Amino acid sequence: MTTHFKKFGVIGGGAWGTAIAQMLTRDGQDVLIWCREADVAEAINTDHENTVFLPGVALKPALKATSDLADLAGMDAVFAVAPAQHTRATLKALKGTLKPGTPVVLCSKGIELATGEFMTQILKDELPEAVPAVMSGPSFAIDVAQGLPTAVTFAIEDETLGTELIAAISTPTFRPYLAHDLLGAEIGGAVKNVLAIACGIALGKGLGRSAHAALIARGSAEMTRLALKLGAERETLAGLSGLGDLVLTCSSETSRNMSCGMALGKGDSLDSIMGARNAVTEGVATAPVLRKLAAKHGVEMPISDAVAAVIEGEISVDEAIVRLLMRPTRAEAVTA
Repeated sequence: MTTHFKKFGVIGGGAWGTAIAQMLTRDGQDVLIWCREADVAEAINTDHENTVFLPGVALKPALKATSDLADLAGMDAVFAVAPAQHTRATLKALKGTLKPGTPVVLCSKGIELATGEFMTQILKDELPEAVPAVMSGPSFAIDVAQGLPTAVTFAIEDETLGTELIAAISTPTFRPYLAHDLLGAEIGGAVKNVLAIACGIALGKGLGRSAHAALIARGSAEMTRLALKLGAERETLAGLSGLGDLVLTCSSETSRNMSCGMALGKGDSLDSIMGARNAVTEGVATAPVLRKLAAKHGVEMPISDAVAAVIEGEISVDEAIVRLLMRPTRAEAVTA
């Protein structure tokens, strides 16, 4: 399929942004990644490696980096990969830079702490003339950067535009699946990070794989309840951006959120865990605002609520486990 998408901008020089830029870089396509840190941009341009956030991965020499957002002017499409709590600031800084109607593909997975808004809502606030899309699914940065097989959800309202974009970005090992439920894709990406912390706590405490599997299943029910209440579609939460991402993030120590939970389960303090990291653990910021969102809409999310209580220092890990185990039994069916 022929496509007019030839110039791509990527906002965010972390591991995931670098992986997406690497995936997009190929013959016939120019890719420019914006990095907040000038030294990261310089390393990508001179050493062809993101030595801070994705060390050890050889980047394609054609991939170029900048620390000036204005350089993204004229791009055919932009992938917004800044951390969720910094997305508003980066999008606001893009005002007047992008052409009206430019697709902005939101790849951050979280909910803004200050407003309770998802990334599509923030994009509408800051760049209302952009065309929103959401790309989310089971995809570790290292796998995508190394060209290992990966499949994701690509949600956009305009099917024709989405089909053309997918044709431009897909490869034999990177397979986006077209969807139209942007909100459902966002909910899956945000909630699974919180649930991964819970799964990590269970394994860190030595509660076993049976408890771990139960948390994934009941966590999926929580995620789906919230999605249905907010108007998203059940099928989206059963797909790559829901169940697929949930299983991956809750099952591997490579996940920053799960490894955070494991450290909490072993008795480390949250401050010590976060202080030792140079990458964002999205679930830590998402948990408190997710709890408020669920309460606002009357959605029962006991696992997410317990994680939020631990993150905010209201209860200990042991108290959270007791709270969940002492809940009354109920029918398993998922309801809105």
